[in-house]
Order: sequence, then structure tokens, then C-alpha cells
Amino acid sequence: MQFDDQNVDVGGVQDRRGMGGPIAIGGGGVGIVGLFIYLLVAVLGGGNADPGGQLVPQGGQVEETGASSDLKTRCNTDGAIEKYDDCYLVKVYNEINEVWTDEFARSGNDYRPPGLAFFTQAVSTGCGQASSQVGPFYCPPDERIYIDIGFLEQLQQQFGAQGRYAQAYIMAHESGHHLQTLFGTERKVRAAQQAEPSRQNELSVALELQADCYAGVWSRLADERGNVTITDAELDQALEAAAAVGDDRIQQKTQGRVDPESFTHGSAEQRKKWFQVGRSSGAVNDCNTFNG
Repeated sequence: MQFDDQNVDVGGVQDRRGMGGPIAIGGGGVGIVGLFIYLLVAVLGGGNADPGGQLVPQGGQVEETGASSDLKTRCNTDGAIEKYDDCYLVKVYNEINEVWTDEFARSGNDYRPPGLAFFTQAVSTGCGQASSQVGPFYCPPDERIYIDIGFLEQLQQQFGAQGRYAQAYIMAHESGHHLQTLFGTERKVRAAQQAEPSRQNELSVALELQADCYAGVWSRLADERGNVTITDAELDQALEAAAAVGDDRIQQKTQGRVDPESFTHGSAEQRKKWFQVGRSSGAVNDCNTFNG
């Protein structure tokens, strides 16, 4: 995977590694894997998009927080992006924000980037206290993506989501959840889940598949506009990563059986399909996973 430049901007990035904290059992965010625990339901205001994802952002401000000067210095040395996972992930985060900023501007809107925080073992968020075992996740109240890089590597090894572009897919998926916050989709889905508890899992699956589709849209736009250049093999890494974190594969590997009624993120086939839909179309309005 080739980037259009080697500059790493750590603006909006927090490095909380080494800060520690008590280990908790879960978080209230939305993540890449099947551990989805509702500790709270965030009540979010603003936005007027339907679940199809029109480019109509909410108002408000994201708290601007910087990473340590050490991270900024290290990630801007020669070869750092290729050598260090955190530098690579920050660079992907930069390219995701650049693409969505341009895409929103084309529709006459301003894009508000999510924050990004690296942590180890456990972290305190606006969604509650979260353990690494939740996997990479996005917290809507914070408008921030949280990643424990060590646990991310463990997930990739355990579930077969290998490769650097697989990491890019994961970051793009979590950024897709941020789009759902900006569009108002996340708020509407949470309200619908409260109103119709019997549809909670069904709506959760649709929310996750839409984030996969948005990740595919980013992949297409970033490739077309020259932000990144990927090979067919790297695209396959993203597709395999999407399939690898399907509920059926995770359940089969962790509990030895598959229970479709308990799916919260979608099957391997569904996740791969919706990434491909986004990648093929390059349009967020083709990512309405809530129809049917």
C-alpha cells in the first residue's frame, strides 16, 4: 500500500498507552468484532439524515487533543509508516479524514473528523469503561475511535484478518461509524432499538454492515483520488478481514457453534458483500443496509 506522501499528522490523536486503569468487561461503543455490550444508550441530538446516509452532518465540536510529541517525532522519521503499526494507523486515519473532508465539501458540507486514541488493556470513554477484549471500537458520545494495537494484532492472528490493508479496513469501518453519528443514523437506530427491543440485533447488524459499506466507499475514493495505491492482493486482505470478523466465523471459533439469532454484526458473507458494494459504487447513498 502506497501513500501519496509520508507526512503523519497526529492532530486529533491521543496516546493513552501506559495510562492503565481497571479492566472492565465491555464498552458501549460500536466495534469491529462481535462483542457488543450495551452499558448505556447515548442520546445524541442533531442531524437530519435517513438511514441511507445523506451528507447532512450534525452540529457541534470535536474536542481537539494532541498525541505525545514522541509519537509525532517518531512517526515522521524515514520509514516509520512501514515500520510501526501506530504510525501506519495514524497515516490511514489521516487519509480517511482527507477523503471524507473532500467528499463532504462536494456536497457543500463541513466534515468533522473523529478523534483517535491508542490505549492498552483498558480505557475510560464516554461509553463507559472498556477492555481491550471489545476490540477496536468507536464511541459516539466521544466521537472517537479507540484501538489497543496489541489486541488488534492478536485479533488479526486469531481470526485470520492478516495484512496491513486489513488494518486499513478496520480503521475505515470504525470511521464509518463516525459517519453514522454525523448523519444522525446512529441516534435513530438506538431510538428504534429502544422502541422495538425484538429488533435490537437486526438493527445492530444493519448498522455494522453499513459501516462496512462506508469502508468500501472510502477504499474506492481513496484509490481513485490517489490518496493510497493498493494491489489486488491488498484488496483481498480487506475482503478477507471483513469476512473474518463475521459473527458466524467468530462464534464458530470461540464457542464451536453458530447462532444466527444472536448475530449483532452480520455473517462473513454479509460483511464481505457490503464492503464490496461500497467499493464498487463509491457512493454512500448505496449503503442503505436497512432496506429489507
